[in-house]
Amino acid sequence: MTAKLAEMTTLEAARAVEAGTVAVIPVGAFEQHGAGLPLATDQIRAEALADAVAAALPGKVVIGPGVPVGVSPHHQAFAGTVSLRPALFAAVVREYVESLAAHGWHRFLVITGHGGNNATLGTLAQDLLRDRPDLELAWAPVTVLAKDSVAAMELSPISGHSGEAETAQMLHIAPHLVRHDLLAPGTTTPDELDPLARLARSVSHPAMALPYDRLSPSGVLGDPRRATAEDGRAIFAEATDRLVAFIKEWLDT
Repeated sequence: MTAKLAEMTTLEAARAVEAGTVAVIPVGAFEQHGAGLPLATDQIRAEALADAVAAALPGKVVIGPGVPVGVSPHHQAFAGTVSLRPALFAAVVREYVESLAAHGWHRFLVITGHGGNNATLGTLAQDLLRDRPDLELAWAPVTVLAKDSVAAMELSPISGHSGEAETAQMLHIAPHLVRHDLLAPGTTTPDELDPLARLARSVSHPAMALPYDRLSPSGVLGDPRRATAEDGRAIFAEATDRLVAFIKEWLDT
């Protein structure tokens, strides 16, 4: 039986609720990813990880509708980027959760392919703790789940958006969408940044938001030419294993 709610009938959805499934909501972004990766990269990665988790846990999870546009004002200088205000993004995810909760689901896992959604998801989780203590919401960014695999890669001193790790994932899950001939290094060293940008990238906290055209003329951080499909496979395997282990323990609580 399919794990995708969109492919179920209403009777099948009711049975999935009765089975105590976790509702997974993949969210991403619609934003520039340099010359080599598509605008929907973050949603593609979130959905692929949701599919992998569902395959590993048959009958335990249901994949709900995704949110393909996220919080991306920092990429707005690049053509094709579409962004939601944080409050609207939070409202959309919350409406998904509340709609599904009305039918009996009470455990929700949001998988985000876009780091720019993290702060909003954290705020939503706090709001639900206050307003809907009967619900359980967990959320996780894709790449952060695979710290060991990413650490094993050969990364540039400056790496991140559309760089080695993200490109590796796309080479694994959607190689036909990667413009191999257009992959090129973006900003790769601190010396390429202006003083404020260098300060913002030097520490994780204090955190500072800057537009990506200030960080990189191409919108790329790192050298995507170093990425391999094997690296992407390792990242997805580790991320899948971590989520599967979490959900198994969650269902036992």
